[in-house]
Amino acid sequence: MKTSLTPVDAPSIKSRPVYARLEPRPASLHLIVADGEGAEAVVEMLAKANDRSEILAAAHVIYVPGPTGVDLAARLEGLGAAQFFRAPTIPALLPRLARVLQDARMGTQFYLAGSEGLIGQAEREIMNTGFPFAAIQKEQRGSTLRRVQCVHCKGITENVATDPFKCSHCGLNLFVRDHYSRRMAAFQGVNIDAENPGLVPESVVRFQ
Repeated sequence: MKTSLTPVDAPSIKSRPVYARLEPRPASLHLIVADGEGAEAVVEMLAKANDRSEILAAAHVIYVPGPTGVDLAARLEGLGAAQFFRAPTIPALLPRLARVLQDARMGTQFYLAGSEGLIGQAEREIMNTGFPFAAIQKEQRGSTLRRVQCVHCKGITENVATDPFKCSHCGLNLFVRDHYSRRMAAFQGVNIDAENPGLVPESVVRFQ
């Protein structure tokens, strides 16, 4: 069975991330971080801007292909932002983001778009620098594959599609909870057969 989240997603529990459409806002620097179909959210945001050329002149775009392989880098680069950087993976993107954040000042507006894995990790980097939460906009687009932390071994498994799934670190069968940790930028996975070892429900595709 296949499921998907809408781009604007209501939280099921308090820790669940909340997303909304990106909106152009006045800023001294527009730092845009996106992956996969998140590029479409950025294009739509800029289409709504009355001062599109001014935003692009003060924009730094950092992009990575999505977890399912969607690569719209050419579309974003073609917008003509002052700076554009395409990373091959999220781990390769994060050092670039960290360097840009070193020079960012108050008045910067952050636009995060795409998969929850990318949004969560980028948001964590930004929050660690002390920028206000209100300066960060987030829009989930495309893949709903989850980044999940095993609460038992603390290992993180990227791009989880099924529930339950087997932890890639300790091998436990994990139930994917909706509880989300901003500190880890990951959802939480809990052993599903702790009381009855081997009694594991059939895995269902919940995230794509």
